[in-house]
Amino acid sequence: MSSIMSRRGFLGLALAGVTVAGLSACGGEGGGAAGVKKGGAELSKKLVLPTYTAAKIPTPDLPIDAGQDPAYLKYPNELVKSVAAAPGDGKKITSLTQTWDVAPPAPGQNTYLQELGKALGSEWSMNIVVGDGYPDKFNAIIASDDLPDLVWFPPNQGLQRVPELLEAKFHDLTSYLSGDAIKKYPNLANLGDVTWKSAVTDGKLYGVAVAYSRFGQVFLVNQDYWQPVGGTAFTGADDFLDKAKQLLDVKKNNYPLEPSYYNHVHMFSHWYGAPNTWRLAGGKLTHQFETPEYQAALELAVKCFKANLFWPDPALSTIKDKVANGQIGAYVESFPGFLNDAKTQKYNLGAIVPFAATPSSKPVYNAGLGSVGFTSISKKVDPKRIETLLGVLNYLTAPFGTEEYQLVNFGVEGTHFTKKDGDLAFTDKGTAEVPTTQQPLSFVIGSPSALFLPGQPERTKLIHEFETKVAPMLQERVTTGHFSDAYTQKNGELSTMGKDMVDDIVTGRKSMSDWPAFVKKWLSKGGEAMRAEYEASIAKG
Repeated sequence: MSSIMSRRGFLGLALAGVTVAGLSACGGEGGGAAGVKKGGAELSKKLVLPTYTAAKIPTPDLPIDAGQDPAYLKYPNELVKSVAAAPGDGKKITSLTQTWDVAPPAPGQNTYLQELGKALGSEWSMNIVVGDGYPDKFNAIIASDDLPDLVWFPPNQGLQRVPELLEAKFHDLTSYLSGDAIKKYPNLANLGDVTWKSAVTDGKLYGVAVAYSRFGQVFLVNQDYWQPVGGTAFTGADDFLDKAKQLLDVKKNNYPLEPSYYNHVHMFSHWYGAPNTWRLAGGKLTHQFETPEYQAALELAVKCFKANLFWPDPALSTIKDKVANGQIGAYVESFPGFLNDAKTQKYNLGAIVPFAATPSSKPVYNAGLGSVGFTSISKKVDPKRIETLLGVLNYLTAPFGTEEYQLVNFGVEGTHFTKKDGDLAFTDKGTAEVPTTQQPLSFVIGSPSALFLPGQPERTKLIHEFETKVAPMLQERVTTGHFSDAYTQKNGELSTMGKDMVDDIVTGRKSMSDWPAFVKKWLSKGGEAMRAEYEASIAKG
């Protein structure tokens, strides 16, 4: 997804499944079965995932041999045309979506939206929820039965009784998308299994997956801050702790870590090898809270707090400013946030690659969901029009390096952007129209991730190098693609419980001896119900 959402917490949650105060956790447990291999492997006796077919794109400037995103040091001179003709039918296409930015200019004053409609062959119309409130709007529209053509199902906002709702109100797209049928839509076939799993519900494909980065949260640093101790290559958790202590300077108001305790525990848990939310063994699930690896990460955070390594004000909102001026050494960000900071921040940006916390630890890196939900086609739509809408979504999913991607993400050359020396730059009109319009569009449908930072090839290399190092450690979430009613009903409450307890223990309001009782309570409040539903779904797969 090319558009960067403006709420850092939402991004972190969408990609890592952890909780930031005030936001519900973003999980991928929205659909049917998981545990598949690439290329149309069977999910069940009935469903076969869409057959993966790599799209034709300009040759990346850096290797993609370990699953890295295609990376370009300059904007390609020659673009690929991925769609032969406008896919629309001349009729308006309506959609329900959301934005974390301001609302875009009205269609009559939005030349970007007008040009997009011309290219699609149909006017594109969005009913946009600005900020919070998407579930309320979603439920109101469902209750009114006045559904738009396309409805986005986010993975993180607690929508209720999703399988029943999909069956009652939305078209089953399995026959259009599963197996080799997807080849009619080459850009959709390029999304891959990790992304498509999130669109499966009850063994059927009820929507088109919205592509998103498969890389999760990142432990970012100002490299200059860590230079006095030799940088950010650590031999273990004790080495990290010792070096951070050396850099602490209370008199100068310099602290190694931002005050996001829960997110730091998540980062530390990589070093100990904790599971990505759940661990599956012998058909049985174990939540990360139950594992010694996660508890060890929590204990490390306690040591950091006792050593005064966190910035003292947990309500700090100007983290990047403090990092830039050398007062904070490290902070936690989503992967798209990593890209955004690489584009916008001037300090010597770097990222800590997970390492073994102890000699016996096996470090991991938690993958993101690979999608941010899926978009379904309402049964209000005439079945004869389904292929038209899928063709439009295929156009909007075109990868970086195609003519279609350029239009969707940058607008029209000369009007919305200019090219010079391998770089792109928005015009004033482009700045006013494209980002605010493209963000809600990118929730309805998104392109696979690609790395391109205009004018900053060294930053592109930095991100690519990080991806190369963490790719062998990548740990997918085993419940992705499985649906749990308990998750949609209880996860907000359980996430808040988890974050509050972690914060209480890290800050000393409670002790590690309180953790076992908390885990037992957490399980009784809905964790056990989630476990049972996921295990049953996995067994069916």
